[in-house]
Amino acid sequence: MRTDSSPGTLPAREHLPATAAGTPVLDVVVPVYNEEKDLRRCVLRLREHLARTFPYAFRVTIADNASTDGTPLIAAELAARYPEVASVRLERKGRGRALRTVWSASDAPVLAYMDVDLSTDLNALLPLVAPLISGHSDLAIGSRLSRTSRVVRGPKREFISRAYNLILRGSLQARFSDAQCGFKAIRREVAQVLLPLVEDTGWFFDTEMLVLAERAGLRIHEVPVDWVDDPDSTVHLVRTATDDLKGVWRVGRALTTGSLPLDRLARPFGDDPRDRDITDVPKGLARQLVGFCVVGGLSTLFYLLLYSAFRQFGGSQFANALALLLSALANTAANRRLTFGVRGRGGAVRHQAQGLVVFAIGLALTSGSLAALNAATSSPAHTTEIAVLVVANLAATVLRFLLFRAWVFPDRDRRDPAPVPSPTPAHTEPATIATGDPR
Repeated sequence: MRTDSSPGTLPAREHLPATAAGTPVLDVVVPVYNEEKDLRRCVLRLREHLARTFPYAFRVTIADNASTDGTPLIAAELAARYPEVASVRLERKGRGRALRTVWSASDAPVLAYMDVDLSTDLNALLPLVAPLISGHSDLAIGSRLSRTSRVVRGPKREFISRAYNLILRGSLQARFSDAQCGFKAIRREVAQVLLPLVEDTGWFFDTEMLVLAERAGLRIHEVPVDWVDDPDSTVHLVRTATDDLKGVWRVGRALTTGSLPLDRLARPFGDDPRDRDITDVPKGLARQLVGFCVVGGLSTLFYLLLYSAFRQFGGSQFANALALLLSALANTAANRRLTFGVRGRGGAVRHQAQGLVVFAIGLALTSGSLAALNAATSSPAHTTEIAVLVVANLAATVLRFLLFRAWVFPDRDRRDPAPVPSPTPAHTEPATIATGDPR
């Protein structure tokens, strides 16, 4: 997997302004390989639809993946005849390679692609790119699996598509509904960040891009589409499915080992409302409460197990003190990393020392509760001791969170890391580009 550095901040999403004549807002890439039969019909139909319905300047780019038939000649002819059409010739095959090459070089702020067979109804194109133009979303995909989609295809393709998306959900925790639909769009500045991280150059390219985008917290817009299967499709289903499964394994392993720097994209844009400094609203309070409760629940279980074990060898006060000490050390370490996001070894000793002070306060609460119980009953039952300790620990937990947030891990210890340098430009394949006159 690529581990190129990626910038931690992108420009705030803004509605794209109407541009001057000749500057395309949308660049629709059509990857092709030996498509001399359908290429002319596809490009002319797409161009006519955009000219009639799209309110901005546009470009249709034919990305030829080393075709050996008449595809390059037809692409060059269309580019020479129509100002809105461009042609790119690559000497190596791969849909992902074609998209990476054209998207990396394009000057359009919104980049899209669709399959040459035009299986997807073109009426979904404007709804696809509108959220990207308005600045609402970062990527957009067409979905054949939406309840409102109208799809005509055979049972074999239907089974493969649904099984593949179930695999993505089960193995990579993907939440988007349709990874394989050849109908997607992305904002250019987002592509510049994601493309260096995507390794695949074939059919798995856009799936990998979507998984990384979702893990990075980017916003993905889904559009239900009307889709009719192309019975003459040249896609080799078995080989493509095998390559996709290999890609799922590779990406899953990279996400598990943390070899991808996706944490640097946790706040990819500068307009996230959760990042705004709002008076009287503690920053990140809700997330910290959830993390603290999870860690606290596990710590309490750990404490009770330790107490029950130590109680077999000593009195209640001894068992309580030792169990609370060990669980407090584990609790401080877990909250430091998971709840308050403090990383590295800097200040770890100080945090543990402060955590021990908090532990002492909790010890006073729980020990005082046990003392009060023993004063009330000379020989309390073990279950009664446990019940009293649970109540005392709940009170100590609330106080522990307040002390952790305000004293042990204040905001100054949770500052964002220094800006990450811009990425090395993604490698792109050499290509020959032919375009018509500016629109």
